[in-house]
Amino acid sequence: MALIYCCSVTGYGQSREIPKELYIASGIPDSLKEDANSVLRYGMEDFNITGPGKASDKIHTIVTILNEKGDDEARIVLPYHKKFNSVNAFEMRVYGADGTLLKKYHKSDMYDRAAIDNESIATDDRILAIAHTIVSYPVTIEMIYEDDNKSLIDLGAWRIQKAEQSVQNSYLHISINANTGFRYLNRNTKIAPQKNIVDGKENYSWQVTNLKAIKLEEGAEAWRVLPAIYLAANNFEFYGIAGDISTWENYGNWQKALNADVCSLSPEREEEIRKMTDSLKTDKEKAKFLYHYMQQNMRYVSIQLGIGGLKPFAATFVDQKKYGDCKALSNYMSALLKAVKIPSCYAIVNAGANAEPAHASFPYDPFNHVILCVPFKNDTTWLECTSSVSNFGELGPFTENRTALLVTENGGKLVNTPKSTAKQNQFNSEAHIILDADGGAKTQIKILSTGEYRAMYLAMPEIKADEQKGFLLRDLHIKQPSVFDFQSGTDRDGVKEVDLTLEYDRFCDVMAGDKQFYKPLAFTLWAATVPILEKRKTDYYFEHPMQKSCVTTIDLPAGFEVETLPQDQSLKFTYGNYDVKYSYNKEKNQVVSKANFSLVNQVIPAAKYNEMQQYMDAIAKAQNKKLVIRRKA
Repeated sequence: MALIYCCSVTGYGQSREIPKELYIASGIPDSLKEDANSVLRYGMEDFNITGPGKASDKIHTIVTILNEKGDDEARIVLPYHKKFNSVNAFEMRVYGADGTLLKKYHKSDMYDRAAIDNESIATDDRILAIAHTIVSYPVTIEMIYEDDNKSLIDLGAWRIQKAEQSVQNSYLHISINANTGFRYLNRNTKIAPQKNIVDGKENYSWQVTNLKAIKLEEGAEAWRVLPAIYLAANNFEFYGIAGDISTWENYGNWQKALNADVCSLSPEREEEIRKMTDSLKTDKEKAKFLYHYMQQNMRYVSIQLGIGGLKPFAATFVDQKKYGDCKALSNYMSALLKAVKIPSCYAIVNAGANAEPAHASFPYDPFNHVILCVPFKNDTTWLECTSSVSNFGELGPFTENRTALLVTENGGKLVNTPKSTAKQNQFNSEAHIILDADGGAKTQIKILSTGEYRAMYLAMPEIKADEQKGFLLRDLHIKQPSVFDFQSGTDRDGVKEVDLTLEYDRFCDVMAGDKQFYKPLAFTLWAATVPILEKRKTDYYFEHPMQKSCVTTIDLPAGFEVETLPQDQSLKFTYGNYDVKYSYNKEKNQVVSKANFSLVNQVIPAAKYNEMQQYMDAIAKAQNKKLVIRRKA
């Protein structure tokens, strides 16, 4: 379909005629429907940067939603701040498949509330939100809105394409004062902008057409696949405070200045801290003591007021009130260490399992979390200060294997956070199963866990008993028992114990004459499989490396013996292994199964996907082998 648009840079701020065909679902080319839940028929963003941290944005989109998986395109949430950001205009129009206008929404129809969530309980930020309920497909949603910003660090990103969304026509225009150090970074795309200068303003324009939908492969991370262009200018202003983000060093200096008046305790309190640690000999022992002191006495509460999004509460405030968010608690921990003359660095990171790391060559602000780095002489220790249960020096998937910006005396320094090892994330279990002659069983399972498994089981007592049961049965792939009892045991030296007591009226898989068939392991040690692909395009991500084991002892009923014992197996994979061994003690009439699984790298290169797929299929088959017992003649 040929579309006539004025694509010159100077024409972007002007209204333009939208062809009627873009409102009619039948006008979508077949090639754009494949793997698509929605089609961006027309997207236009006109972004005018008027000064450091100041910009106006005009956005116009037309999206045809093809099925319920695309329903998010009929919802929108617009953040604002009464002092620094405003939504000046909004309109949403809904069209039927034939382009007939069905409904209109205006700004006055939007829901207006504080931008609180499960983390933040108080904030100055607010949101405007609206959603249209779709009753039939396809449906086309048009949105037109404008906003003004007076507080920006970087300029965000042009997210060209969402997962399972094709793009028919989309444009971005940026106008910015010349010599401001405007920068952009291409991510998963090679498109280049047109550029010119008009009246002292640099104008950049990008255009894309007829992009087919991208369906993310299982285990892929969107930031490694979907096209985007990141935007930044060297100078910024945030909540009225000017800064420079042309280098990571400069941005770190801005954060250092922001924290300068909040990172010390009173002299009297510092003296108390020193007395608490006087008997400890090394700096590492003192740091560990103070970390546990903070965990036991402070709690995590997120309150984002004023410039609270980036400036922490004063260490004295946290010390008195006994709470703070990630910034405040990390800053407080730093103040505790400072009192005993142990240097540390406030560290800003983009958190979330396998979240995108910051880019060394493109200074901007992708961060959402703060941790603490303690550079001891012989090793560097990282502290997650929001958790009351994390082990000293362990981060976990939320912040590990990432780039973090250290705020040092010399400004910002981008460094890598450590990766956990399989040995740090252990799941070790022992199970004792007593079978009865009718195929029932009584089972005792003890689990000892570290790292992420420990964190999971520490959280179990916080959920309801029926939810505990449902989660554990699904997670371990255990048969539904007639009796279920969960006991949260000790947590000592970084090892969490839990105990399960299960009873079954019918535990065997099959009963045939005088024979009974069982799985020889109490539960499935590794249940995941992945689909067969002709050619994998992207790396596969697990949340963390791991090491798992299970020893299952089965007491056979009196009068029964083993007829068939599964064969031992040892399966190898470039990034792990699985092995299982079986033995039968005739004297005790017991079968013992010992299984071990390891995954030593959480990111599996695309080139190794087929090997992983075959390996996991082989594990599934190995775990499906049957123990056969029979009545003695």
